[in-house]
Amino acid sequence: MSRFDNVYEYDANLAGAGLRVGIVMSRFNLPVCEGLLSACVAELKRLGVADADMAIATCPGALEIPLILQSLANSGKYDALIALGAVIRGETYHFEVVSNDACRAIMEVQLDTGVPIANGILTCETDEQAEVRMQPKGADCAQAAVEMANLQKAIAQ
Repeated sequence: MSRFDNVYEYDANLAGAGLRVGIVMSRFNLPVCEGLLSACVAELKRLGVADADMAIATCPGALEIPLILQSLANSGKYDALIALGAVIRGETYHFEVVSNDACRAIMEVQLDTGVPIANGILTCETDEQAEVRMQPKGADCAQAAVEMANLQKAIAQ
């Protein structure tokens, strides 16, 4: 039902059954990334995505994530993708470079391929912040991926 008379409004759809989802996880800051992955997969399953319709690829760090996302998107096998990683501030400028460039590249892959990507790369000041955010962010990314895949399909009809 639209909030406006005579205006079509696409509804948010979190039904994951039949959707194929690829996940790319960084192995840098592995305990946090595994927490993100655990929450993400649990939420995908809760939304109805079958185990057989999920694929997980790991890579060394956040800067490597976009290339693997691009490969998965170009394969034509996935309705949505999810990027999972953790960049935690250190004592150098490297934090900003990794955070900014990984995010920019993920957006480019999404726009170039038309495959929605939920960005779950945490950018935190401390390990403690990352640990607090990993479970909610992992689940949030699962929901965003499913919703965006369904929205893309609805628009294409």
